[in-house]
Amino acid sequence: MAGNEEHPLIDDGTDERLEERYIPEVPKDSSDGDSDFEPELAGMEEPELEFDETGLELAAERELEADEEELRQEGGDKGPFRSGAITPDGLIDEDFEEELGSPSQEVANDIDGGFADIARLGIVQVAGDDHYGRKVIVFSACRLPPSKDLDHKRLLKYLKHTLDQYVENDYTLVYFHFGLNSKNKPSFGWLREAYREFDRKYKKNLKALYLVHPTNFIKFLWGLFKPLISVKFGRKIMYVNYLFELQEHMHFEQLPIPQRVKDYDQLLIQRYRPRGSINNHDVHVLTKNKVTPAQPTSQFYDDAYKQFGLPLNVIRANNNDDPIPPIVQMTIKHLKDHGLDTEGIFRRSANASTVKTVQLKFNTGEPVNFREHDIHVPAVILKTFLRELPEPILTFDLYDAVIRIPSFSEPKKRVTETRRLIVDELPDDNYEVLKYVISFLTMVKENSEKNKMTSQNLAIVFGPNLIWPRSQASLTAMGHINAFTKLLLDYYEEIFVK
Repeated sequence: MAGNEEHPLIDDGTDERLEERYIPEVPKDSSDGDSDFEPELAGMEEPELEFDETGLELAAERELEADEEELRQEGGDKGPFRSGAITPDGLIDEDFEEELGSPSQEVANDIDGGFADIARLGIVQVAGDDHYGRKVIVFSACRLPPSKDLDHKRLLKYLKHTLDQYVENDYTLVYFHFGLNSKNKPSFGWLREAYREFDRKYKKNLKALYLVHPTNFIKFLWGLFKPLISVKFGRKIMYVNYLFELQEHMHFEQLPIPQRVKDYDQLLIQRYRPRGSINNHDVHVLTKNKVTPAQPTSQFYDDAYKQFGLPLNVIRANNNDDPIPPIVQMTIKHLKDHGLDTEGIFRRSANASTVKTVQLKFNTGEPVNFREHDIHVPAVILKTFLRELPEPILTFDLYDAVIRIPSFSEPKKRVTETRRLIVDELPDDNYEVLKYVISFLTMVKENSEKNKMTSQNLAIVFGPNLIWPRSQASLTAMGHINAFTKLLLDYYEEIFVK
């Protein structure tokens, strides 16, 4: 993935320099962004850049002073940018809060929080976890209606309402820039207000901000906002010129990419033929409607050992008919022994290269000793295993029933229907693994005074890893998934035991 030359590092848990690729200059488009694409490359219309820059310098000074004061309070003496240094394990030093606390918003049946009119536009969506166990939140500019038809102040409130549910976990933002034009772009004053509204609470656990299909407008804005942005936050901002550059970080089959963005990406690929694109089938396969990883040209592992990405019944057959996959048993045993009191367990991501190494060891049958790793590694591995199942543990067939149950008005009915669904309709292998995982998570919940992981927090972290739709999930559906997961945790005895 090609990165910003001045900010070549991304906080994905690795300190490797990112490969430089050719960045094409995208021609301007005279269309309004709503018409079908012409055979020629259809770039986006550059917005008029007329706004007031008053206050930029003052805001930048306040940000620097805040960073310096934070360091003084923590005993730092190496200047205002020291807190953004790269740590030995390849992570950005974030100086996490002493107490994580609980999400500022409880997951209710109406997850849109009174913003149904904005939610239905699909501008903001949650896409579960990335490959490093971090929540992925997507903003699609092409879904912004004309400015005259949208209250941008309400949009800002909705953005905050959405982020408030996830910002106490490690999370990632993906911004699809294509489709922003002179008719739907927010004012610069709104952008400046948004940046001020998204204070340290929102920036602290943000691990990466991917700017997909950047144009000269994005680069112009970066130049304007650069004085306001601290160095440690600036390192998290990365340009992504083609969709395939995201695939090593994201679950593409679960990423809500607007069709117009896919079409635009295809036009870029066809015109510029970037290195590592469709001519190299060992890297990826691009189609008009989706981006999927290619099958490897050689077999790197024995299927008898492989666990990631295999159906549960296949893993069971390779595991002496034991329904609980070895990777689930190992991670949970280690976490029971060493992680129950860890503050923020399952909220934090782990070193990316370490996670990949551990995955490869499991798939090749090599021994894995979690004592050699940070406690967050087995936590991420467990979530990653669940997320990479070909079908979610709660299955595609039960998706509609799962998101419907939290809407029942009577708590007793919610529990009764959940038990019926889990016991009667879930396949046996899925039931055994789900019960094993939820039983362990109730132990985590019981230690919430130390680890800060209440059933609400665990539901937010694990819900998207237990079930997802065949296509894309709305924010409303994501709220119901989390609420259903909370039911499993709060009523474990009633659902699985009695």
